[in-house]
Amino acid sequence: MQTSILKEYREALLPWYTIYPTVPEFTATVRAESYEEWLRGLPADDPVSLYLHIPFCRSICWYCGFPTTIARNQGPILDYVAVLRDEIRLVSEQVQQGLVVNVHFGGGTPTLIGPAGFLAMIELLRRRFAFRKPATIAVEIDPRTFTAEIAEALGAANVSRASLGVQSFDPIVQKAINRVQSEAQTAAAVEELRRHGVSGINFDLIFGLPNQTVESCVQTAAATVAMRPNRLAVFGYAHIPSVIRNQRLIENTALPDSVARAEQAAAVAETLVAAGYREIGLDHFALPDDELTLAQTSGRLRRNSLGYSADTCKTLIGFGASAIGRVGEGYVQNEVKRESYSRHIAAGHLATSKGYRLTNEDRARAAIIERLMCDLEADVPAICAAHGFDPIRFLDSAERLAMLAEDGIVDIEKGFIRVRQEHRFVIRAVAAAFDAFLDRVGP
Repeated sequence: MQTSILKEYREALLPWYTIYPTVPEFTATVRAESYEEWLRGLPADDPVSLYLHIPFCRSICWYCGFPTTIARNQGPILDYVAVLRDEIRLVSEQVQQGLVVNVHFGGGTPTLIGPAGFLAMIELLRRRFAFRKPATIAVEIDPRTFTAEIAEALGAANVSRASLGVQSFDPIVQKAINRVQSEAQTAAAVEELRRHGVSGINFDLIFGLPNQTVESCVQTAAATVAMRPNRLAVFGYAHIPSVIRNQRLIENTALPDSVARAEQAAAVAETLVAAGYREIGLDHFALPDDELTLAQTSGRLRRNSLGYSADTCKTLIGFGASAIGRVGEGYVQNEVKRESYSRHIAAGHLATSKGYRLTNEDRARAAIIERLMCDLEADVPAICAAHGFDPIRFLDSAERLAMLAEDGIVDIEKGFIRVRQEHRFVIRAVAAAFDAFLDRVGP
């Protein structure tokens, strides 16, 4: 495994392929006018998903690459929520009557809007959109700021899933990333959530953090298993301080090398599988009865901007600064900076700053990449036929694919590609073989 492709993978230069084409391909040729047209063209009663971005935290985690703002008091958060409510009204006026089946609150720490604010937001969404009964409502949670009052509000809003940031329970690692969070805090949050009917619990873990070892990764995984979350996302830390300023506070010499990272990932996976979790795609794990596992078993597993999902909606409407949306014609993204986002909404316009209009070739490549990322295999001829393309066009031009086959990473038979199980951690390198933009995009 010495090819330059795998070197790229180890150096974290490849996209995560949560969407395709990826965000660097978005341009300002798609703006608010395009998005309004696309929204008005949505078929009535089509199922849709909603994503609400709340970009605030109480403190900065040094590893974090998400756009977020530190809010010591509620003033900036309340101002932002007021703008968010206006955006919901503006967007809903463009949509005929989509049937909402999934709602996801992301961040940042979305629960910082408070119990009353959360309930008011849910009430507004239900007033502005038709909801399926029952709709799936999910929210991301920081156990360090979680309260019994928030748990009660989530229960009253019929939230069904909560995703808790954990990363590592090793106090040495926590100090090195500026996120000190005890096992007791996390366990208490899980208990409160379950007590109020939030039965779906997700944990986020990270390997490759400063001062992290295989032993500490296994200890974190074991502590996690004791709390029995329904599913986990286990990410590799990507250190790019030239892009993410807060990562400059992390000591480079404390980071594990590529060999140590691989050992940590394998150790966590082994611990979780031994505890009864199933491997899902590249970096997720779920209990046998979890929706993700059932979706994978039936071939319905999807990959979207939030990661692996059982959400089959073709439309995702994103609200908030930097939020990404998806409709049949393509992708859109709101203004990233809160000031610009707020200014557009205050003027009565959608805050779309850029996007991408999909071609039929994009859709075919996206389908191949999604199946590889979800199933570790893809029937390229069948997918190409469904989109009206000759598979030879994709297979013969994929030099990367030939190199991966030569290295024993994949098996190819009559255009059917299967990634060998022992190489699942380099699935992004396989997906990259079908990325038409990769070779002309810099690191």
